[in-house]
Amino acid sequence: MAALTTEQDPSSSQQKTSGQPLTDSRRATIGAERVYEAFRTYRDKFESVTTLAQRRFERRDWQGWRTDSAHRLSLRKEAVAGIVTEIQDLLGERLHDKMLWMGLKAVFSSRIAHAPDWELAETLFNSLTRRIFTTVGVDEQIEFVRTDFSEPPTPAYVQAFRRYTCDGSASDCISTAITHLLRDVPIEATCEDIVRDAERVARRLQKIAGKDILHLDIAAEVFYRGKAAYLVGRAVTTSGRVPIALALLHKPEGLVIDALVSGEDCVGVLFSYTHSYFHVAASRPFDLVRFVRELMPHKKLSELYIALGYHKHGKTEMYRELLEHLEERNVTEDHAFRPAPGVPGMVMTVFTAQDYDLVFKLIKDRFDPPKDTSRERIRGRYDLVFHHDRAGRLIDAQEFEHLAFDKRHFSPELLETLGELASKTLEVKDREVITQHLYMERRVTPLNLYFDEATPEEAEAAVVEYGQAIKDLAYSNIFPGDMLVKNFGVTRLGRVVFYDYDELCLLETCNFRRIPEAKTHEQEMASEPWYYVGPDDVFPEQFLPFLGIPKPLRPAFVEAHGELLEPAFWQGIQERLAEGEF
Repeated sequence: MAALTTEQDPSSSQQKTSGQPLTDSRRATIGAERVYEAFRTYRDKFESVTTLAQRRFERRDWQGWRTDSAHRLSLRKEAVAGIVTEIQDLLGERLHDKMLWMGLKAVFSSRIAHAPDWELAETLFNSLTRRIFTTVGVDEQIEFVRTDFSEPPTPAYVQAFRRYTCDGSASDCISTAITHLLRDVPIEATCEDIVRDAERVARRLQKIAGKDILHLDIAAEVFYRGKAAYLVGRAVTTSGRVPIALALLHKPEGLVIDALVSGEDCVGVLFSYTHSYFHVAASRPFDLVRFVRELMPHKKLSELYIALGYHKHGKTEMYRELLEHLEERNVTEDHAFRPAPGVPGMVMTVFTAQDYDLVFKLIKDRFDPPKDTSRERIRGRYDLVFHHDRAGRLIDAQEFEHLAFDKRHFSPELLETLGELASKTLEVKDREVITQHLYMERRVTPLNLYFDEATPEEAEAAVVEYGQAIKDLAYSNIFPGDMLVKNFGVTRLGRVVFYDYDELCLLETCNFRRIPEAKTHEQEMASEPWYYVGPDDVFPEQFLPFLGIPKPLRPAFVEAHGELLEPAFWQGIQERLAEGEF
């Protein structure tokens, strides 16, 4: 094909080929190719940053990993912005011609049929069309509402896992297999004691899975996050399969196996919606996601794509799962969307359904006193959580715009509540409820309600977990701000997590102080602070009476986490963070 001249440059809206105006089919072909090129460029950059995780781990460069993690999150937004500009120039006055876009989508679908990551390409195309059309609801003619491929259009080039055979039930046979596994790990670092670690894992694995272990199936890729690397897979026995994960740490003395995580629930925590995304190189994500899902069948595809760093495609799968759920269920009063259980928020209004495991959060039109904030500031807090290390304690919220729901799914009570509290964000029509902006996140049991329903033993365990959640957030440079127990939730596995972000901030910005000693009787008896309180001042000594912890549980909290009530604890963490400790 001859090179295009300046007159023929497709970046102009007046493109010509051989002196003739472009036909719609040619315009659609050029547009589809441009979108595909943008997608491939984005994927190359994504994989380039992702593969850096191995080098960061080898060099123990934890701050570098954090920088890479933040950079990787920005790549897709940049890619979409760039291709939007190109397509605007290409289509010119016909930018919103749906017939032309239907052709462009068809050509693009044909183009990605040869790509190993076709599903991610479909999602990028959706982002492009939604940016240009600002579609309310979805439009199947110009979006991949459902994938075009019922089966993978390309074959798997390599197996998603490696198999290590255990030639017998003896512990030394299992440890030999584990030794081979560790030697195959593509990490350039000396093991502190590979034989010792292999034997420890073998003994532990026998206690968990039994002595009749036939082989180990371990994902071909290493999963990196923070200061750890994980080998994820399963132990296959004569009676079944046990999901496992080996957690590797790179200490100054060398590489060590820090833990063997086993069982669907425990391995599932590693892929939780409260953790930051893994960095794992996968040229064909479809196969890796399905292998991991075999280990944890209760996990949804959306959760796994998000956990592996493909958060936009995870959103696509999340929306598809929502559509499937709404299509399959009966529209009855018992299944209708209702206000979420718990104390109503001052900033957000939240709804869900009893048969659904997600909640929908809308920013209210007006904020209840004494909240003094803005819509932009609240969205900024959620953006901070998205980009920050969530430390296993912050629920990942997915942001959606211009969603349309069938009005039948909403209870009259909820429609009335939303009309009063979020009329700027929500529009109710004859048959539809349209949300301009909302967050979808995993549903948990509010901690204050959990205390009411739990046994004394469960409640005590939860209050200790609550204190540990606060500490874990502090270690990751996050201060929750409003630490009331109603703003924390309990997961299915009993972990306590935080979900109210309107006062969340970086710990380093806070000024932790001790309450000044009163000098007069009047000061001591004053109902309001007699001393100056700055906007960033925090007084940990005041926490216990105001957190909302039931009085019978306070001794257990103080025993386990009494240091949280002292300014020195917080100041010490600030000092460690300032020194660059990760």
